[in-house]
Amino acid sequence: MKRSVKIIIALVVVLVIARLLLPYFVVRYVNKVLADMGSYTGRIDDVEIQLLRGAYQIKDLNIRKINGKVKEPFLHIPTTDLSVEWASLFKGSLVGEVEAYDPELNFAFSEDEAASQTGAEVDWTRLVADLMPIKINRFAAYNGDVELVNLFSATNTGFAMKNFDAEIRNIRNVEDKEVKLPSPVTASADVPGWGGTLKFDANMNLFKQVPDFNYNLNLSNLQLVKLNPLAREYGNVDFERGTVSVYSEMEMLDGRMQGYFKPLTKDMKIFKLKEEGEGRTVSRFFTELLGEGASEILENQKKDQIATRIPLEGTVEDVGTDVWPIVIGVLQNAYVEAFKGEFDNTLSVKETIQQYRAARKEKRDERKTERREKREERREARQQRREEKKKD
Repeated sequence: MKRSVKIIIALVVVLVIARLLLPYFVVRYVNKVLADMGSYTGRIDDVEIQLLRGAYQIKDLNIRKINGKVKEPFLHIPTTDLSVEWASLFKGSLVGEVEAYDPELNFAFSEDEAASQTGAEVDWTRLVADLMPIKINRFAAYNGDVELVNLFSATNTGFAMKNFDAEIRNIRNVEDKEVKLPSPVTASADVPGWGGTLKFDANMNLFKQVPDFNYNLNLSNLQLVKLNPLAREYGNVDFERGTVSVYSEMEMLDGRMQGYFKPLTKDMKIFKLKEEGEGRTVSRFFTELLGEGASEILENQKKDQIATRIPLEGTVEDVGTDVWPIVIGVLQNAYVEAFKGEFDNTLSVKETIQQYRAARKEKRDERKTERREKREERREARQQRREEKKKD
């Protein structure tokens, strides 16, 4: 046998042995990374190496809070695929993509630290960087379940999303480098606890510490009767029937945002003379009676709907709205023209930039006025000292 043939055979044997042993070392490495997460810890069961794809799959990823009272893990992903994004590689960028299949995410909100499980204590970007040796340009989740336990603590009401799909593309700005918001984001889910669906579309600039973005959010056909725990707590009423859909657009540039929420109810009924199975207080009886009367007055009779538009404007630290636009919106829907169950498409990046520049100009004018007033005060003080010296 020739020496070259022997060398080739030896290399093949080495590669086969390395391929067989590689999953063992990868599992050890990943479990070591997941074990040291501060107040959280994690573990995986196995990995599958796919060298030809430049990928590996993590099996049964579990992350839970240490000494927490929540039984469910914070995160469980049966299969996670981490691979090279070949389309970007052909464009000269070595980046990766992560796909999570059937993930389960369980948030819990509580003033008791042991009963709280939000993952805020973990640097997730660092964790992903440790698990993926190259930068991530795309992330996707398929058929996920998201549970927000005790989101409204006053009523112990949560929020659950099933069949959750999400995708973030162009995170590293490989494409469309001149676009202000280069990273498109999409998400959709069913909301079985409240009845209805969620759809979310956005464009973002994720390179900034406070990301710039614009988004469209639609929660459609939520069943009002399933919102009764919140309605009783915060409005002292409960609903007999009807649905509500919420449309929202929002934009943020350099920490300053503008947008709106547009709630739209259909076939809403609040008051019923006799309610079965629940003792209704006198206060709630009259509150519901007044609410039913007001809804009849403010309802658009042709569309059988009540709606308004709640404008929002401000900064990340301080977002506010005015009452009068909300009142005018209700009256407009009732007596002028019914609001449509769709986005208004009234926002643009250009408008947000103009608003941001106007706010900066207003602040500059305020600072100029302050400096002018201080100069005037110093001038008067000097004049007073000169007059005092003359008297002396």
